[in-house]
Amino acid sequence: MTEPQVTLNPQSLNPVEEKLRGPLENQLTSALQVATEKTRRAYAGESVEVVTEQLLGRTREGLHPDIAAGFQPDHERLSRVARSIVDGR
Repeated sequence: MTEPQVTLNPQSLNPVEEKLRGPLENQLTSALQVATEKTRRAYAGESVEVVTEQLLGRTREGLHPDIAAGFQPDHERLSRVARSIVDGR
């Protein structure tokens, strides 16, 4: 699997968030990629659902608390990243 990326839906952003969209996507993507690598290294046979929760928690740990509180990733896309870890890809 390629490195996971976060893309924000411009229609769901307020004007301030829209102005910060590029840097915010970069920060979220970076945190998710670091979380993915940490989770991949620590993987010990957990289920996709458990790995999905680990990814979410580790991603939020890498973010400013205000950003982490608002980070609501698409569960399906995060599960696909978790599935790639479980499947060893």
